[in-house]
Amino acid sequence: MENEVKLAAGAMVALAVATAALVVMPYLQVRDIAPPEGLKPYSSAELRGRQVYISNGCVYCHSQQPRDRNLGPDAERGWGRASVPGDYFYDKPHLLGSMRTGPDLFNIGARQPSKDWHLGHLYQPRAYVPGSIMPSYPYMFEVKDAAELGDEIVKLPPGQTPPSKVVVARPEALDLVKYLQGMNHTYPVLPPTVQQATAATQPAPAIPLSPASAATPAP
Repeated sequence: MENEVKLAAGAMVALAVATAALVVMPYLQVRDIAPPEGLKPYSSAELRGRQVYISNGCVYCHSQQPRDRNLGPDAERGWGRASVPGDYFYDKPHLLGSMRTGPDLFNIGARQPSKDWHLGHLYQPRAYVPGSIMPSYPYMFEVKDAAELGDEIVKLPPGQTPPSKVVVARPEALDLVKYLQGMNHTYPVLPPTVQQATAATQPAPAIPLSPASAATPAP
C-alpha cells in the first residue's frame, strides 16, 4: 500500500510540474499581450477566407511562423521577420502549422499582393510554379461559355484556359485570396524608442576603399 501511495503522489507531482511549465507559465507570459499598432482585425471576407483555408487543410502544408535568424534561414527565403505573440492576437484558433511542404505564408500578402496571381495559382499551381506539388482547387472555380455580370474572370497564362471558355472564381476562392492578401506582417513590432536604441547599437557598415586609396601605401 505504501508503494502505491508513493507512486500516486509522484504522478501528481509530475502532472503539477508539467501543467505549471506547459500551461500556467506560458499563459502568464502572453495573457496581457496587446496587438501591434500595425495589425488590423480581419474583415468579414478575410474571416470567411480563413475558414476556407482551414477547411481545405492548407495548415497541414503551410506554416505561419517565420523563425529567428539564429534558428533558420527564413528571413533569407523572404518570409519576413520572426513572428511574435502579438501577431496572432486576432487568430482564434491560431494556424501556426507544423509542416512546410510549401512555403511559410506569414507574409504572403506582402510577397505576392496580386489577386490575379493567387486566383490563377489556386486554379493551376504548376502554371505559376513549375514542379509544384500543391493540389489545384478546380471546385473553387466555374468554367463558363461566357462571363456574366459580376463574375470575376481568372486571368490565366496562355494555354491554361479551356478553349472558347472563361474561368470564373467562386465566392470561396475570392474570400481565400482576400485572406492571403491580408497576411502582411511587415509592420514594426518594437516601439520607436526601442527601434532607435537597437539601430544605435548596430555596428556601422564597413566603407570599402576605392582602388586608388587601396593602392596608396601607408606612411
